[in-house]
Amino acid sequence: MNVALFPDVVVNGETIPSAAVAAEAQNHTGPKDKPGIAWRKAAQALAIRALLLQEARARGLVPDPLELSPGRTETEDEALIRALLDEALTIAPVTEAAVRAEWAKDPGRYRSPPLWDVSHILCACDPRDEAARAAAEARVKALLARLDGDAKGFAAAARESDCGSKASGGHLGQLGPGDTVPEFEAALRALTEEGTTQVPVLSRHGWHIIRLNATAPGQVLPYGTVRPKIAQALEKSAWTRASRDFVEMLSRTAHITGASLDPI
Repeated sequence: MNVALFPDVVVNGETIPSAAVAAEAQNHTGPKDKPGIAWRKAAQALAIRALLLQEARARGLVPDPLELSPGRTETEDEALIRALLDEALTIAPVTEAAVRAEWAKDPGRYRSPPLWDVSHILCACDPRDEAARAAAEARVKALLARLDGDAKGFAAAARESDCGSKASGGHLGQLGPGDTVPEFEAALRALTEEGTTQVPVLSRHGWHIIRLNATAPGQVLPYGTVRPKIAQALEKSAWTRASRDFVEMLSRTAHITGASLDPI
């Protein structure tokens, strides 16, 4: 991105250099053919940050950084913004009626995770090793060509797998979301019961052929189980609306160039 094509951001006389916006733009997404989108998001984020910090200092707030996790503590700017929002925002408590009304919109949204009964065949390799990856791919394609689509044929082919599951016909048992690497799970989610991947799936472990033997859909959870999650989501939504309204209020009297606070 050519920084010279984009201006500095100025918020109430405080200049945010274009180089700082360029660095922030790496944290924002946008179409590859439209780098200006990520830039505008970054400029907006830094303008909002500047507005909040200016307001915090105008109120005489003092930063008191919190430890967020072992080894990670808030910066002074983060602590100032948190202190400002704690002082400025008033969030009404979420009522039982609001939580129940949100749940009643569609109780079926709240389910336990599904379970998949899965088998696979692995041709192991280090994907970063081009020669090893190609050799393993040739092996897995040969195995895939031999499958006849039924569980018995899959189990027979799985005897040549590089996974310990070959002793049980490639059977991995019941898996849930997060139990496998992302590439494996993405392919698994695309299968129907008794379906097998039509092309090999590459993961950090090598090439897989995946068979979905059966699916147990997640069960609808009772209201009492999901109530805390719904209440937390409603509280977060209310806080987001209130903080957005607060920034909009600050922007009405602010002078900003090089950035827009309009939705992108």
